[in-house]
Amino acid sequence: MIRIAVDAMGGDIGPSVTIPASLAFLDGHPDAALVVVGQPEAFEAQPLYARLQAHPRCQIVAASEVVTMDDPIEIALRRKKNSSMRVAVNQVKDGVAQAAVSAGNTGALMAIARYVLKTLDGIDRPAIATQLPNAAGGATTVLDLGANVDCTEDHLLQFAVMGSALVAAITSNPAPSVGLLNIGEEAIKGSETIKKAGELLRSASNSGDLNFYGNVEGNDIFKGTTDIVVCDGFVGNVALKASEGLASMIGGFIKAEFSRNILTKIAAIIAYPVLTAFKNRVDHRRYNGAALLGLQGLVFKSHGSADAFAFERALNRAYDAARNNLLERVRERIAHAAPLLVAAQAAPTVGASAAAVSADAAA
Repeated sequence: MIRIAVDAMGGDIGPSVTIPASLAFLDGHPDAALVVVGQPEAFEAQPLYARLQAHPRCQIVAASEVVTMDDPIEIALRRKKNSSMRVAVNQVKDGVAQAAVSAGNTGALMAIARYVLKTLDGIDRPAIATQLPNAAGGATTVLDLGANVDCTEDHLLQFAVMGSALVAAITSNPAPSVGLLNIGEEAIKGSETIKKAGELLRSASNSGDLNFYGNVEGNDIFKGTTDIVVCDGFVGNVALKASEGLASMIGGFIKAEFSRNILTKIAAIIAYPVLTAFKNRVDHRRYNGAALLGLQGLVFKSHGSADAFAFERALNRAYDAARNNLLERVRERIAHAAPLLVAAQAAPTVGASAAAVSADAAA
């Protein structure tokens, strides 16, 4: 039985999304159970709560506080110790659940998860990883997506190791390819941090710890050139938001064409099945659920504005990760790559002033 803890109060919408999503998840996974955490008074206002409360594979745990989307990290971490977010993460720490899912404040979730669960040996900073649809018919796993704006070369190496473990755990591919996001494919391009990261990744590939493809550019994420793309959190978050806007743009285009003159309406009707299929293919809701990698426990972040369908997808991702022993696989990969990771951490890191010189003249 895979048991997942749910922060039912997190996100922009809260229980009106998380409760129906939890029920749908339980209906689709007879080998799964949920620990749903939240404020009883908020739950009781939901029409589906009685059904969830009576479900034989659901446990309701009360929490007296809620981390809001505007709460500073210090408030969430130090003052709201009985928040639904923290209580959900505590379920993982205490061994009650194998994973936790929240749509709440990203910074607060990362801080709480890191404080409660601690990081794995050999990992300096946890990273946020999720999948973005690609033209090859699958999805590209990208990390980091915002947890770490400023990264050193050894952080990028750690991200690559953790991302490889994630993809290997949830797919049948034991050696997923890794690309390093850069301003060009050539090894001489990019900042000093990126160049040094490339050297570390090539060394890891030579030692059998990674399947390093080389440098990739932004369009390679959506081409599906590699299974994994590694980058700092600033760039990754921009890529994520751009992909989320694509489905909205397509939906707006379809609606606009139906509202114009008779010729465009006829053309839109003819093209509707293709346009709809494409819209569904790139729908960011289908890929909802980002893994917080590098922790001594599984935590997944749902988009704050997720609807019930999207939040259920996040629950599915947590379930798949737990079922496929993602945490142990990450540990094994890190242990195997430990000599390289230690060497990278011991080496002098690039200073802020050097890292600021990011563009190669050939770019």
